[in-house]
Amino acid sequence: MTSHQTAQTMKPATAAKKLGVYLEATPAEFQEGVVSRSELNALQADPPQWLQELRRNGPHPRPVVAAKLGVSIAGLARGGVTEALTTEQIDALKQDNPEWLQKERATQAEVRKEAVRIKEKNAQRAEESQDKRA
Repeated sequence: MTSHQTAQTMKPATAAKKLGVYLEATPAEFQEGVVSRSELNALQADPPQWLQELRRNGPHPRPVVAAKLGVSIAGLARGGVTEALTTEQIDALKQDNPEWLQKERATQAEVRKEAVRIKEKNAQRAEESQDKRA
């Protein structure tokens, strides 16, 4: 009996998310088809011109916008940013540095500090637990 392996495919939205691009800005043939795992790998390894252009100039999906601004996705929403932004728009926001962006960046910095503190505390507990067992 021979094993028949089918190609693993994904919806265009999933592929766009994995590629870090805004689905609505991709070519129609990408949006209307399905993407196999091997096609996704090929796009990541050797991105075509349209993908390079989208990654460089956008519009970018919210997770990418949030990362470029140094805030959370929820922080974007609190700041009133609900749409995809281009690199130019992101740079303009950074330049203007509105109050909401300053506040959200500070919040994000606190969240990161707290995550480091918790990680160190858990590592210390694990170490103490190991010492007790030995």
